[in-house]
Amino acid sequence: MIQAHNEPKLYSFDEFIHWYPENAQVRYELHEGVIIEMPKPKGKHSNLTGFLIEQLLITIRQIGKGGIWTIPRESIVKPKGEKSGYEPDIIILNQEVIRAEPRWESESIIQNCESIKLIVEVVSTNWRDDYYNKLRDYEEMGIEEYWIIDYAALGPRKLIGNPKQPTVFICYWVDGEYQMTPFIDNCPIVSPTFPQFKLSPEQIFNLNC
Repeated sequence: MIQAHNEPKLYSFDEFIHWYPENAQVRYELHEGVIIEMPKPKGKHSNLTGFLIEQLLITIRQIGKGGIWTIPRESIVKPKGEKSGYEPDIIILNQEVIRAEPRWESESIIQNCESIKLIVEVVSTNWRDDYYNKLRDYEEMGIEEYWIIDYAALGPRKLIGNPKQPTVFICYWVDGEYQMTPFIDNCPIVSPTFPQFKLSPEQIFNLNC
C-alpha cells in the first residue's frame, strides 16, 4: 500500500470524506487515521472480482431479491470508530432499508449494518487489513456476512495452513462475533445468506463455473 500523505497528520472520518478527491482515478481508504491509496486491482484480482459480481447477481435473482439487493459501483463503509473508512471490493446493499442511511444519497456512505447483506474482500498484498482490521471492524459493526477471498494464499499460516493454500473464508455473524469457516479445493462454498451459491474455491479461482 502507498500512504497518500507524508505529513504525520491523522484524519478523522469526516476529514477524510472532505479530503477525498471528486472523480478520483484511484481508491482511497482511511486506516486508523491514515489515508491510504489502495493498489489498483489488476489481472486475476480484477477478473476474479468481476466474476464474483456476476455470480452473486445471478444468485440474487435466483432467491427473488433482484432489484432489492444490489451491488453499487462505489460506497464507503464507516465502522463505529471515527478513524477508519473502507471501500470494499464487493458490497451487497439492501435497498429496502438503505433509505435510513443519512449519508448515502449525498456521499455514498454506509454506516448501518442492516443496510449490508454481504461484504467481499479479495486479498492482495495488504492481506493483514482483510484478515485483521476489516474483519474486526465489520464484526464490531454487526455486518451479517463477510467473505475473504484469498486466491493467492497470502494470509497467515495459522489460518490457511502450512504450506499455504488458496482459501475462501465465510465469516458469519453469530452472537456478536464472526464464525469463520474455511473452504478449499473442490469443496462447495456454504453461505448462510446465499445458500444457492454452490461454487467451489477452485471454480472461483480458475474462473470456471
